[in-house]
Amino acid sequence: MNIVILSRNSHLYSTQRLIEEGRKRNHKIEVIDPLKCDIIIEKEKPTIFYKDRYLDYVDAIIPRIGASVTFYGCAVVRQFEMMGVFSIVSSGAILRSRDKLKSLQLLSKAGIGMPKTVFTNYSRDVEEVIEHVGGVPVIIKLLEGTQGLGVVLAETKSAAESVLEAFNGLEARVIVQEFIKEAKGADLRALVVDGQVVGAMKRQGKEGEFRSNLHRGGSAEIIKLSDGELKLAMNAAKALKLPVCGVDMLQSARGPLLLEINSTPGLEGIEGATGKNIAKSIITFIEKNK
Repeated sequence: MNIVILSRNSHLYSTQRLIEEGRKRNHKIEVIDPLKCDIIIEKEKPTIFYKDRYLDYVDAIIPRIGASVTFYGCAVVRQFEMMGVFSIVSSGAILRSRDKLKSLQLLSKAGIGMPKTVFTNYSRDVEEVIEHVGGVPVIIKLLEGTQGLGVVLAETKSAAESVLEAFNGLEARVIVQEFIKEAKGADLRALVVDGQVVGAMKRQGKEGEFRSNLHRGGSAEIIKLSDGELKLAMNAAKALKLPVCGVDMLQSARGPLLLEINSTPGLEGIEGATGKNIAKSIITFIEKNK
């Protein structure tokens, strides 16, 4: 098969592992920068031109679209879909997952447990917002934030007011969530492939840090998920129609709670923590669908 990885950096761990596993299974693997693709739209003949050729020979794509290039990256994925090319995640599913507010609304409707969350249109009534999520401390998140950026822990009402006023002044849209104290700065990442959990790790934030992102100095270890955690991860992936994704959860006194879903999860942390060959699972998923 001719498999294209849509990535702006061919040297990233995740990209390299997918190349390695694909070639082991005798596929032709090519890395293409989605921002250098020309989308050609004409009647009954959607095509993509890249550098010096038409990409009319591609059998499947693996989108590795960064958050900063979501709009154009998803347009390229959509064009491949119009050409009948299989994608491990659809353009629509990527867009749904990148819209934090919309994804939380859809997951809530699907019965997925999550921290109490409030979205408000630049409200000045901070006290009321805080009451809706059970009081301080609260987590305040930028809707466009990634990898722990744009996430603030406000431990007092005055701190929450200051942060919300600052974001309001910048016309930055945010959500306010209850702080799950018993999680103790840790979360769970379940990697879903073909609707099944193929690996899971527990990520712990460094001392004094409430965010557990590995990019911010957190650590990770393999973990066996409970039945409830497995069910939440698989149901969340199904609700957003993401056959391949990373599902982040918190362990709380009332059971697992969904934090967010990543439609293009990195493989380095999860493979390193679990010893599982996640890249191979993704390649075999493509083989099953072609």
